Amino acid sequence: MFIVTLKFNENRAQAPHLMDGHMAWLKRGFDEGVFLLAGSLPSSQGGAVLAHNTELEDLQARVGDDPFVSENVVSADILEFTPAKSDERLSFLLA
Repeated sequence: MFIVTLKFNENRAQAPHLMDGHMAWLKRGFDEGVFLLAGSLPSSQGGAVLAHNTELEDLQARVGDDPFVSENVVSADILEFTPAKSDERLSFLLA
């Protein structure tokens, strides 16, 4: 499982022009069963995505396809972790 943070860079002003492509990128991630959650970071710092059912190298390539990343609107960091405990409502994530 992975947490991807997308933090705004100095090219942030281009975000509105690339938003449609970024939203299409997010939709693909959900449609393909890789993204579980996506949302904004506080204080308009950027966003975050919870991803699973993928390998690090594949996720790195997917993240590189985000127009926000490729156009240097955000910098992406990927943190990999192995879930060991969960609330029973999220137990499917432990499989």
